[in-house]
Amino acid sequence: MAENNITATRESLIAEIQRRVDDKILEQTNADLLTKLIRNADTLDEAMAIAQLGTTYKRTGLHYDKRLEKQRGNTIKYFKKNEQLSFSDGSDSPHHKLIIGDNYDALQNLLIQYRGKVDVIYIDPPYGKDSMGEFAQTNYDNAITRDNLLSMLHPRLNLSKQILAKEGVIFCSIDDKNYAYVKLLMDEVFGEKNYIATYLWKKTDTPPALSNKVRKKYEYVLCYGLDVPKSYKFAQGHIDGGDAPLLNESNSLGTLTFPIGSVLFNIPDGEYSDDETKKIRLLSKVIVCDGRNANEFSAEAHWKWSQENLKNEVANGTYFLIKSKKFSPRYQKIGEMALKTPQNNIDSSLGVGTNEEGTSILDSILKPDVFDNPKPTTLIEYLINMVNKDEDITILDFFAGSGTTLHATLNLNRDEGKRCCILCTNNEITEKNPNGIALDATTPRLKRIMTGSCYKQSEKYPFYTGCNDFAWLKDNEPFGGSLDVYEIESVSNAEHVCGKTPFDVIDETLYGKEKFESLEDKIRWVCENFEATQDKLVEKE
Repeated sequence: MAENNITATRESLIAEIQRRVDDKILEQTNADLLTKLIRNADTLDEAMAIAQLGTTYKRTGLHYDKRLEKQRGNTIKYFKKNEQLSFSDGSDSPHHKLIIGDNYDALQNLLIQYRGKVDVIYIDPPYGKDSMGEFAQTNYDNAITRDNLLSMLHPRLNLSKQILAKEGVIFCSIDDKNYAYVKLLMDEVFGEKNYIATYLWKKTDTPPALSNKVRKKYEYVLCYGLDVPKSYKFAQGHIDGGDAPLLNESNSLGTLTFPIGSVLFNIPDGEYSDDETKKIRLLSKVIVCDGRNANEFSAEAHWKWSQENLKNEVANGTYFLIKSKKFSPRYQKIGEMALKTPQNNIDSSLGVGTNEEGTSILDSILKPDVFDNPKPTTLIEYLINMVNKDEDITILDFFAGSGTTLHATLNLNRDEGKRCCILCTNNEITEKNPNGIALDATTPRLKRIMTGSCYKQSEKYPFYTGCNDFAWLKDNEPFGGSLDVYEIESVSNAEHVCGKTPFDVIDETLYGKEKFESLEDKIRWVCENFEATQDKLVEKE
């Protein structure tokens, strides 16, 4: 299976090279040479680097100085479970995952189990200088060197493309300064035909007042699919666009009686009687309570249906709509509910909050000012729901930050869904996070909202307090569930000391496998699956 995956990846790279020929971007002779080099590459990462050379021949599109990929060749990266940070409530709820370490290594390892299996990816890459610490050099006042940003994203997007399911989608948050460049990069990786939309998210209600040019309220969310069929639709819930009038003026007058609760009203609660403004003649008063008729009522009009038809339709779930005080009834068959196509602006009218909301939520869980500009959970919930997939999908965020994407997934699973979320984050040490982002923000947030308690102080983690008094608990019930925390470890592929070889330290159960019955099977599996994890991205010299 692993060998088939490696072959499939090589063939997909070759197919991409051929696409560039078809698009008149590459000459066929150049494509033939690149194809030969890809087939003979020693590793998959080397093959990917060769494929990227094809972009050098573009006459239009994205141009930047790419970071080189160099082979270390002797160190395997693998997952090791952190038992102290992992926890479970023993239920059959999904086992969510948090991987601490370089997300490049994390993605390489995730491919072993999740190739072609992730339904939704959301990322919020570090495009501001404050997110990159000492490594930030700027083009704008608040942007990392663009060559570094694009070079960092390119291989990770290529890996995420292999992880996405056939009809999977990826969302990427980005600011206006880097939008154009990241858009071109994603066009290159996923193909322009798989571009779905750019959504404008209202990130703040209180933009900086000191700017004398523009007060920025919006940020972008790019969306791409892997292979977007024309029939595939996004949805923003359901609408009554499939409703139809219940009146037909060419029919003779008749009387219908509407059962209790069968009519939905878009008018204030209260009692309503007949008058000349109404499209129908009420034969009895109508009591509207909580938007429905609290009593049975009868009315005379030129109806489409007989009472028998109405009775049968109600039995099949059909309901009726009265949208104004004119009382012009319409009907909606439950099987004809229409999907509402999303608009491309996302704001409070859709129930989506701002960065201020994200900060407020995080401050209620952790101490204030632990993490800059966390996204609101409602934004991620909206994006996931918009994809309109089943409730047992797999979601990935490989720039996890404070863990908002898993928090959003847990919120969505309140509907008894089985959505599973995978997070990847490094443990970068910053002024605000002296123990690292993962240990000061991500893990304590998830532990608190899932269990209602904090991590206890230990010799390894002396900075945890064990305090179970935080504001979020006053208004929320803990979500429950399980979190498996992994760290990226390294082992030499030449290690031969018993108990320390790759075949000893790599735990196949962390990759969805049963324990191997024989050492020979374990050796074969490791050799087939961990080749690509030996490579390391380095800065261009």
